[in-house]
Amino acid sequence: MNDRVKNTIEFYTICNKLKDTIRTGHKIWNIKRDRTESVADHIYGTQMLAIAIYHEFNYDLDLEKILYMLAIHELEEIVIGDLTYFQISSEEKELKGRKACEEILKNIIGKEKILSLIDEFNKKETKEAKFAYRCDKLEADIQVKLYDKEGCFDLTNQQNNPVFNDSKVKELLNKEGSLSNAWIEFDREKYRDDPNFISIIDYLKENN
Repeated sequence: MNDRVKNTIEFYTICNKLKDTIRTGHKIWNIKRDRTESVADHIYGTQMLAIAIYHEFNYDLDLEKILYMLAIHELEEIVIGDLTYFQISSEEKELKGRKACEEILKNIIGKEKILSLIDEFNKKETKEAKFAYRCDKLEADIQVKLYDKEGCFDLTNQQNNPVFNDSKVKELLNKEGSLSNAWIEFDREKYRDDPNFISIIDYLKENN
């Protein structure tokens, strides 16, 4: 029993680090804000978003499984940090992330179930994994829109931003005129197979 108590507290303590892990994407764009979203904030946001979309659009999915995947999908960032699309390939990130999760979960009795759900989320093959993945991306799109509305980004002051000069990013910024709408368009393809998510991002673009 003492080992189980110890493992429980240790796992919680390790996961607690995500409360202080600031989302990298906002830092890259030189956000000006006293408090910026942490990875733990993002995880909470994805779950609340999943609950809302699931009920509003009447999806026939396993919501419990979706929420479980969203709760654990960022565990790897405790070890490898919040690495973005522009910093590492998805294949390399998945490999590093799997090893990190194995280390984090090594003393947890339910580690095989947790690892299998992380694998399912990353493969994006099941209906639940696809839905969870879209909620993960949509939460970021909405959060950037909210920060943009607050005036947290200055596109004239991005000299030290390695993403700013990417050709696709430049094209989207010039076309859309704002970081949040460019961000949404960058992610649009990820929602292609679900008209409900498309309707949400279209609403985001058209409304403040």
